[in-house]
Amino acid sequence: MMNDIFSQALNISSPLVITELKFDTDLKQLDIQIDFKSGTKFKYESKNEGIKGEYSVHDTVKKTWRHLNFFEHECYLHTRTPRIKLNNGKVRQIQPPWAGKSNGFTLLFEALLLQLCCEMPVNAVSRLTSVDDNKIWRMLNTYIEKAREYNDFSEVTQIGLDETSRQKHHDYVTLFVDLKKLKTIFVTDGKDNKTVNEFCKDFELHKGRSKKITDVSSDMSPAFIKGIGEYLPNAKITFDKFHLIKMNKYSC
Repeated sequence: MMNDIFSQALNISSPLVITELKFDTDLKQLDIQIDFKSGTKFKYESKNEGIKGEYSVHDTVKKTWRHLNFFEHECYLHTRTPRIKLNNGKVRQIQPPWAGKSNGFTLLFEALLLQLCCEMPVNAVSRLTSVDDNKIWRMLNTYIEKAREYNDFSEVTQIGLDETSRQKHHDYVTLFVDLKKLKTIFVTDGKDNKTVNEFCKDFELHKGRSKKITDVSSDMSPAFIKGIGEYLPNAKITFDKFHLIKMNKYSC
């Protein structure tokens, strides 16, 4: 009965089955063991490889995923993840329907982490969920890179750039902003002229045209001025008001 209830709650259906539920009162942790029926064939399709069909299990790999809490208790899904051998001899792993994009999290748990990260710092999310902050950052990077695949910068003609120091150390990153949409579109390490080159390479990969950039807002950094001159040949530079006022203040 309990297995059926959890199967419905987790949307687990044939050929996958829950084989065991174990609640550890000391750890305050729920572990759910999931397996698949003997003789099951798994569907696999890859347009890049031109492959589509059903394949028998070649071998399995034991894997674990952190899921949403069961009330205040941590919940983990454990299963033998099947691997299939294709007709060309290559082996592919079949991911279960609950698997997230990052290793060790279910999709629903990733959705929770993403929502929390929209509202509070990653360090606070780490403490709240008992998940290592490095794992959270890796998950965020995975989703950010996936989302950036859909970026279209073909209409961007005006940008702003500025550097900032991370954690009050001399470890700089440079940010590039679409001035019309007031949206950060690229971030890279450093604050020299090469940062403009890195921006242009990424910009071109997302349908942008460096030659279409007509206006750039920047501070008076010689490195930025050099980079803009080298890689954005049609852009006019406007020095931002903050640095002009600051320079005038100290020159008086």
